[in-house]
Amino acid sequence: MDSGSAKTDTAGGAGPDTRKMLASVIITEKATTEPSTVINALIRCLQVPEISTQRKVNIYNVLQEIIQQEGELEDQGVQRLVAIASKEMRESLEVEGYVKAEVASDTLVALSRNHFNLVMYELQHHLKPLNLTDEFVIVTLAKLANGNVFEFMPYMGITLATIFTMLRLTNEAKMCQVICSAMETFCETVQFYLRHLEDSVYPVMTEDQFAMKLFPMYRYFVTVWLRNHNPEVKLGVIKSLKPMLTLLLPNDDLRNQLYDYIPLLLAEYRGGLEALFITQVLRQILETSVTTNTPVPQMQLHTIFTELHIQVCSKAPAQQQYSSQNLAEIVHCFIALARSYPKELMKFFLGQMEMSQEAIRVGTLTLIRAVVSAAEPRMNVRTIYLAIRVVKTTLSDTRFKVRMAILRIIGQLALSGYQDRIKGWGLKYVSVQLTLSTYKLTNRRESFYQRDLEEKMVHKVTMDTVRIITSSVSGMTNEFWLRLLCYVMETDHTEALTPICISLTNLVEHQPRTKDVEASVASKSRHVDLPAPQKLLARLLVLMSSPYKGEGRGIAMLNLLRTLSQSIAPAMADMWELEIPLLVKYLEEHTEFTWNQKTWEDKLIQFLRNSLKKTRGSNWSLRLSKELNNQIESFDSPSLEKGFLYRALGFTLATGLEADKVETLLLELLYKTDYGNDFDREGVILCFGLCARGQVKTVLNVLHDFEERIQESEQSWQIGAWRKDHPWRRETVKGALMVMYSCVASYCHPQMLLTHVDTPITAKIIHHFSSSCQDICLKMAFLKSVVQVTDAIGNIKDLEDFEFAQKMSLTGIIIATIKAEPTDSLVSPVRTMAIEALSHLSLKPFYSTEENNELMDISIHSVISLQPPLEDNESIQTLYANALQALEHLMEGLMQRQLDPKGLQEMVHLLEKWILSEREGEREKAMNLHLHLLQIHVQSVGVCIPLKLGQFGTLVGLIAPRTCDSHTRTRMASMDVLSSLLDLHASQTCSLWGPSEELELAKCKEDLQGLDMEEIFSASSRIAKVVCMQFNCDEVVSLIQKLCENIGAMDLWHDKASVTWIGTFLQRRTKELEDKVAEILGAILVHLPVADHPEVRRLLIEGILLLAHYHQETVLTSLLRQPLPMESHLTEVWLAVAENVPFARTMLRGLMGRLQARFTPRANATSKADIWRLAAVDPLMTLCTVHLLIQKMDMDDKVLDLFPDLIYTLLLQLSGSQGPEAVSPVLKTWRLVHMRTLPKEIDLQRITIKSMKLLFRRLSSEQLVRTLEEQGVWSLLQTSSTFLQGVGLLARFCMRNMEGYRQRLSELVLRGMDSDVLSCRISSTAVCVEFMSDPVLYQEKLLKPTVLMLEKGVDQEDEALRVLSLRALGNMALGAPKKVRQYRKLLLEKCLGSLREPVVTSVTSEGMEALAKILAELREGDVGSSFGIISERCRAFFDNESELLRLKAFVLFGKLGKLVRISKKHFFKEEVKKAWIPLMLHCQDPCSEAAQACMTTMFQCVHFWGWKALENSPGRSNTSVAEEMTVFQMMLCSIPTQKKPAVLYSFLLETMTYVNSNLPRIRIAACDLAGIIMQQMPAHHLKKLDFPALRNSLQELQLDLDPGVRRAALETLKVLDTCCQHQLLASPEGIC
Repeated sequence: MDSGSAKTDTAGGAGPDTRKMLASVIITEKATTEPSTVINALIRCLQVPEISTQRKVNIYNVLQEIIQQEGELEDQGVQRLVAIASKEMRESLEVEGYVKAEVASDTLVALSRNHFNLVMYELQHHLKPLNLTDEFVIVTLAKLANGNVFEFMPYMGITLATIFTMLRLTNEAKMCQVICSAMETFCETVQFYLRHLEDSVYPVMTEDQFAMKLFPMYRYFVTVWLRNHNPEVKLGVIKSLKPMLTLLLPNDDLRNQLYDYIPLLLAEYRGGLEALFITQVLRQILETSVTTNTPVPQMQLHTIFTELHIQVCSKAPAQQQYSSQNLAEIVHCFIALARSYPKELMKFFLGQMEMSQEAIRVGTLTLIRAVVSAAEPRMNVRTIYLAIRVVKTTLSDTRFKVRMAILRIIGQLALSGYQDRIKGWGLKYVSVQLTLSTYKLTNRRESFYQRDLEEKMVHKVTMDTVRIITSSVSGMTNEFWLRLLCYVMETDHTEALTPICISLTNLVEHQPRTKDVEASVASKSRHVDLPAPQKLLARLLVLMSSPYKGEGRGIAMLNLLRTLSQSIAPAMADMWELEIPLLVKYLEEHTEFTWNQKTWEDKLIQFLRNSLKKTRGSNWSLRLSKELNNQIESFDSPSLEKGFLYRALGFTLATGLEADKVETLLLELLYKTDYGNDFDREGVILCFGLCARGQVKTVLNVLHDFEERIQESEQSWQIGAWRKDHPWRRETVKGALMVMYSCVASYCHPQMLLTHVDTPITAKIIHHFSSSCQDICLKMAFLKSVVQVTDAIGNIKDLEDFEFAQKMSLTGIIIATIKAEPTDSLVSPVRTMAIEALSHLSLKPFYSTEENNELMDISIHSVISLQPPLEDNESIQTLYANALQALEHLMEGLMQRQLDPKGLQEMVHLLEKWILSEREGEREKAMNLHLHLLQIHVQSVGVCIPLKLGQFGTLVGLIAPRTCDSHTRTRMASMDVLSSLLDLHASQTCSLWGPSEELELAKCKEDLQGLDMEEIFSASSRIAKVVCMQFNCDEVVSLIQKLCENIGAMDLWHDKASVTWIGTFLQRRTKELEDKVAEILGAILVHLPVADHPEVRRLLIEGILLLAHYHQETVLTSLLRQPLPMESHLTEVWLAVAENVPFARTMLRGLMGRLQARFTPRANATSKADIWRLAAVDPLMTLCTVHLLIQKMDMDDKVLDLFPDLIYTLLLQLSGSQGPEAVSPVLKTWRLVHMRTLPKEIDLQRITIKSMKLLFRRLSSEQLVRTLEEQGVWSLLQTSSTFLQGVGLLARFCMRNMEGYRQRLSELVLRGMDSDVLSCRISSTAVCVEFMSDPVLYQEKLLKPTVLMLEKGVDQEDEALRVLSLRALGNMALGAPKKVRQYRKLLLEKCLGSLREPVVTSVTSEGMEALAKILAELREGDVGSSFGIISERCRAFFDNESELLRLKAFVLFGKLGKLVRISKKHFFKEEVKKAWIPLMLHCQDPCSEAAQACMTTMFQCVHFWGWKALENSPGRSNTSVAEEMTVFQMMLCSIPTQKKPAVLYSFLLETMTYVNSNLPRIRIAACDLAGIIMQQMPAHHLKKLDFPALRNSLQELQLDLDPGVRRAALETLKVLDTCCQHQLLASPEGIC
């Protein structure tokens, strides 16, 4: 045991189940050698208290295996095991305890097989009367009884008796269920024991003895436990009753007592118990009552009838799971009751039928049918009679379930042998229901789906009943037979025809009628109209065209036709006897899935033709034609039956002998046809064609007569002759007439066709089509007619010299029809039919070459553009395939008339857009057609006519990428085309195309057949290498151009193939292509944007770089001439350039040269490279390229050497973008392409500034970059108004931070100042302004040429240039002050020149500012005669309207005053006197800066008066400016009063001139000063004043708009009045 456990524990990695299984196997194997030891060990384990329940369960399972294996064991061990198992079996039953008890019970049962007495003793010990035992004691007893029948029988009686005493003590539902289950087992054990009494060795108990012991328990179960509220207890009881009844019912004494408990069982139907188990018990009792002939008491019948009947008629509750089985059991119960109490049962049924509820009636009728169907034992006639009486009471009920139930009863009566009982009422009811259901089904409505379904069910049951009746009823009435026959002729519900025909055939075969019988029946049934033979034949013949409908009606109708052959047509009977079996055999050999409709119809037509031959010479066929014509409206359209009907009618009419009657029938058919219905229209057309086979003239006459009757007017076309339910449409009738004529041509005799084909057949077709609206239907009808007519003509042998006169008219109409079709979709067969019609028009006269080309063009465009159909659209697929086939067939005929290279090129041109199509289907179609037509060309022309120059390259370039097509068929076709082109080229040019090239090409073709795209691509590349040397330069260009056009047209492999071919040709042929570089590069650049894949673009760019390596100038100019700035494809090209730094440096120099070319004189080209270098390029494109290269290049020292040139070039370009000439020529192209303005970030200014920023960042000078940003240099450069300011700042910071580049920058600036371009000179001068303020020019010995250039700039007409030049000259005082005296003459001359007329404010102000700077570096003697001129020009600008000029004049006058020494002192004193009044007045100038400058200058010049008092005046006090000036003026005027009074007089006169100044502040100042002067003026000088004039001037100021002026004038006027009064007092004569 321990070893077993050890082995179990060492089963590493095994799961619990695996370990348990291994332990069980090990223990079992151990028990085979030492069973006692193992069992004792296991028993000891069971006695361990701590052992788990699951462990005990496992031990019990092992014990059971050992017991089964070993059999008999030691008694001691068995006793211990029995005691332990019994104890644990009886312990408290929890969830785990229940499992343990169950396995313990199973262990006891296993022990009982060899130790029964020990086990039984233990169980009986715990089974005591009047003492409720444990649950598993009873369970184990039941198992023992089941497993040890004969051993248990001696204990059965005492066991049952003891259990009976426990019944009253049992209150728990679980215990009740256990006892019921045990009783069920005990009863089954007893039954087994009774069946095998001969095998028992124990004392025998009889069946009655067992029954007597069971009955008390049965009674207690039924009377007590069956009333328990627990459904599980009820179910257990009811299941135990059946085996108990098996033992109780055979006892005659107990049987009647058992009947007394039937009501208790019936009462349980109304509880929640499953009804099936109750019914099974009742059936057992009732069937036993029948077999024992001891019926249940009659007083219980009604209760039994009622309860069982309710179960049948009412709907079973949802919880009932066995309702159908329950119903079957109830039926058996009623059958048993019918055998015992038939009269009472039928009486009960009759009472139930009186109720009008459908469910009750249907249930009752169902039970009656079951009673009728019960054949064992046979029901007596009286019972059947009573049942029929009950059924007859419901014949008037119209509800479908009742009708079906009655019909089933009638059928059951016939099947059960009561045929005589249904004659009369039964057959009549069946006939009525057949007619009624058929009528309702044929007149059903869509909104009554449920009713239609119900009627279908009634009809099906009716047909089943008819089949049963006709196969079983003998002596059938003739009326019923005739009703069925008329039903076949009249019904529209054809699905029911099969059983009816079978029934009729059975009646005819099994009930042969004599003439007497027929006569008597006929006399009784005169109201029934027998169908005519032609009508019956026509009806059956048409219906047989669909032989597998309605459960195979074809065979049924053929058999009926054969049976009635003598009655229908005796002349045909013999022939029918031979042919009908053959037709039946064909149908039997096939099914509805394997038969062929056309074959079958041909057989029927042949059968009809052979039948009509038997009646030749009579009007039988004409009468049949009438019947067929009458049946046309009986069938729906479309239907197989109606289609065959039209065909049969045509064959029948063709055999008619009377032409006038045939015409009448044909006209009638034309008038009543619904031409709007395609099926009917085609049927009539076919009928007319078939009729024309024998009646062509008659048919043409009828058509002509029909056209004349309806006439060619819109009103008459709308007449619905003979039919008012569908108006005709003009176009529909015309289409039908066209096809009728062509159908007549198809079927009529050849000789008759040649006579009538032009007129009237084709003429009528053209007439009807031309006079119609020509919609799709009419086009199809017309084209179909053309094909039929031309086919009919073509099928005629020996046409000889026949010419189709209507051919060209038909061709014109067909071409117009093709052109009208949509080119991208296939919506109808019109296109295909039109192309087929053209193909069929190969009759004389033939087409010309021009007509052939036109037809080819129209046809190719019409078919290849079609989209491939979807796989699930079979109809479109068919149209698609037909269109392709029609095109190929047409092209084969038309290509032969245009076989020169021009024709080939035109053909390729027509196919090119389809070969380049993105749709695989279009490429495949176009390529196959290309190959087909090229082969025709090669075979027909060969070397006779060579290809044009470049044509070969274009053809190959178009085909080459297709060698990598995703479709294998397209690849193979393209390879075939390429091979054909190479062969053609080699044969025409005598090239070096030899066997080795052919072999390599063949290997490549084999590789193209694979599926690996890499291998396919490699094969295409090898093909390019093979064919490369077969091209001349022009052909290479045309090839590359065509290959570039292919890029982006399809998938990646096609693009890779194209660029690989391009790369191969460029690598091997670049040096030879100098004159073709521009064309090649242009082609590549144009198509580079459409290359989406990076690999494709990379290969194209490598090709461009390869060209640039050998032809740099050409490539550079071509790149810069691209119409749009820096598109993505161009960016990639330049990025590739940037990766190669030496090459990029070279390209940068070239780009700068292109930009600087605008600012330098144009040179003459001396080579092709110069031509491309000097060619004009777009500056925006160039700038974008420069920016990209600067951004992406690795800036090594060699590249940084280009910095001065780059920054100077960009600055010049930026200067050129400030004026109108800056607009880029690319703008127009951009707007044409994009329909909008350029993006803001792409213009000359922004790109230039971005490039300059990038350059400064690449210098690795963060301080300079930061300074430029902080000072807003870039913002200043972006605006034209601040551009020059930005240039100055940029130059200033460059001077300070870029010492290494100053010399080169200076040289470049000097060169720019000498440019012919004004903007270049201006920008260079702006830079020079900063350079002149620095010693750099002097240090680099560039000052003199710079001054000379500035001298020129001052003399220019451009204002900005003059200003900058003056400013630069003035800055010499800052940068080279020692050189000012050297150049003083030039400087003074140019500055004074700016002060002369005409005055330009900016120039004059800059000139005065420059003079101020220069004068600071000169001495009095250096100025010379210019001193007076400067002073004079300054005074002239004191009163100028320009604030700037006044400011500069005041400043310059002050600078001049500082310069004065002894020699100029007297002169300047006079100048000061002249300027004194303006200076005093302008100290209150409206411009604060001018006022401040004026005040400063005035105080600087005070000392020139020589008045010490003025020199000490408070010029710097804290008072306001106005108060200070007032004080100063009063002081100034007080001094001349004492010393020089005349000065005041002159001051006053000059001051009064300023009262008319344009500046209000000056007018105010003039008034104030005048008042001060008059106050300080001596009396004797007042006499000199013109007081009236002064007063007038001041009074005029009272009208001034400025209130300050008015106040000042008023104050001065008061002063004037005061002076006047003083003067009046001093002079009596007065002067005021």
